[in-house]
Amino acid sequence: MTNRQSTQVTTDRVTAALLIIGDEILSGRTRDANLGYLATWLNDHGIELREARVVPDVAKVIIESLNSLRVTYDYVFTTGGIGPTHDDITVDCVAEAFGVPIHYNAEAEAQLMAMLTGPMNDGRRRMTRVPEGGTLIRNPLSGAPGVAIGNVFVLAGIPKVMQVMLEDLRDRLRSGRKVLSAAVHVFAGESRMAATLRRVQDNYPDVAIGSYPFGTRERFGASLVLRSVDGERLGAAVDDLRAALILDGLEVHDGEAPQEAAG
Repeated sequence: MTNRQSTQVTTDRVTAALLIIGDEILSGRTRDANLGYLATWLNDHGIELREARVVPDVAKVIIESLNSLRVTYDYVFTTGGIGPTHDDITVDCVAEAFGVPIHYNAEAEAQLMAMLTGPMNDGRRRMTRVPEGGTLIRNPLSGAPGVAIGNVFVLAGIPKVMQVMLEDLRDRLRSGRKVLSAAVHVFAGESRMAATLRRVQDNYPDVAIGSYPFGTRERFGASLVLRSVDGERLGAAVDDLRAALILDGLEVHDGEAPQEAAG
């Protein structure tokens, strides 16, 4: 038994990258919670997340990464560095990457102040700056908007805020062919299934096959994950792989992936 996910498929492929910005991520002080959510959200919208980078709060590095990613992928998403303090430099870097000035934006100020109490101050005003030519990404949770310019989408680093910002982009992104996935779980060492995996992969070059070891308290094995934009080819590859593994005398686990052993 395998876990297959189905969806409506369109005609083309759309790709994306994520640029995670922040010294706190690289230092380990803060654990990133946005990558997994964004990857799932994008795939549900027919967009493939093909690359993710984590960079420090260093302008040169951010700008170089942005310029590299935005000419490689259809969309680039950034998280982090759009708050009110001096080290929140993402918007400045985006403006420099596009070669445009930054302006205070009256609409951004109105959205922000509608959610807050008290007067405008320098920190709040800093969060209303928008690169010339950019548009706002609404933030109904805390008010401070994100920014869209070209194919770059500047989002908050706080997970809950990032997630509500994504919803404002739902109808602003082009969808492509969704990548479907299925998994086969096997109680055996990877070396025992390597030759079979290679044979099936050679027969299905349009289906990506990855092997991911797991361990329970008593046993170990591997989850074999197959991914493709073609549901029929994916199903055929899964059936052939499962049959070949059983023919090899290996134990195929039905249902969900076996749980990792507790520490």
